[in-house]
Amino acid sequence: MNPLLQGAATILIGVGLCIAYFYFSNLILDKVIFPARGKNPGRNINRANAVRPWLFMGPAIFALGLYLAYPVVGSFIRSLYNRSGDQFIGFGNYTNLFASQGFQTAFFNNVLWIIFVPAASTFIGLVAAQLTDRLRWGSVAKSLIFMPMAISFVGASLIWKFVYANDPDIGIINAVRDSFGLAPVDVLQIPFWNNFFLMVILVWIQTGFAMVILSAALRGIPEETIEAAIIDGAGPFQLFFRIMVPQIMGTIVVVWTTITVLVLKVFDIVYTMTGGNFGTDILPSYMMTFMFRDDGRATAVAFVIMVVVLPVMWWNIRQARKEMR
Repeated sequence: MNPLLQGAATILIGVGLCIAYFYFSNLILDKVIFPARGKNPGRNINRANAVRPWLFMGPAIFALGLYLAYPVVGSFIRSLYNRSGDQFIGFGNYTNLFASQGFQTAFFNNVLWIIFVPAASTFIGLVAAQLTDRLRWGSVAKSLIFMPMAISFVGASLIWKFVYANDPDIGIINAVRDSFGLAPVDVLQIPFWNNFFLMVILVWIQTGFAMVILSAALRGIPEETIEAAIIDGAGPFQLFFRIMVPQIMGTIVVVWTTITVLVLKVFDIVYTMTGGNFGTDILPSYMMTFMFRDDGRATAVAFVIMVVVLPVMWWNIRQARKEMR
């Protein structure tokens, strides 16, 4: 079948089945299980209304259980077995994992990413949001800053590969060094600091996201508070850091945690730029090294990543609920 026709047929069948499910489930609930007749029709109506939300959420709960909960439980069980999956070794994979120098390096690098990237992206995005709101051509500046968000991580990595190129005729960094008579250097092979050169790529991408969200938050600050601060003699820096920033702190935290979750899942940049070599491995790229040769250890790394992400997700949900109040 033609892919276009197949897609259209899938949508029509899916929508039709959804409509049929909700229609007939309501019909059975109201007419068969809890009919609004008899001695206590009001009680049946209340019971039906109590069951109805679960009836509507049933397909979503089933799908989440099948595609989210089941793989999590299955992955944890798989991580307790050996490479071939035929021998139960308990937490042996985790013990070997935490004792591995490669895992320790990847975990340390991930901590660096978590500290640097969200902080830099949020701060630069906040400053860009404030400055672009003051410019006549601020919308153009925002579009240029936001543009990297439209580029895939692999595409952005390839762009920055040219920036970091060892050839002075291509790489900007080595072109500047060459102008001062310095020898070319491959910045991606400099121990420890090469991690920050990789982080710059994600900061470049995520600054636009932070800027757009924080710009909307800054525009929502009441003008009265700003005018009152100016009348009281507050300078530009005092106005920004003591008046405006505290009022959007909830939005800043949400942006920070959202970028943090992304950092914990990033893989493309490291894999494209260095392949995890030269001490640049992070947990997702470290997991890939075992994916096709040691499934038990790879699953253990994946579960460690999930455990690290959970507190950040919990904090993000908590802050989002505070914003909605």
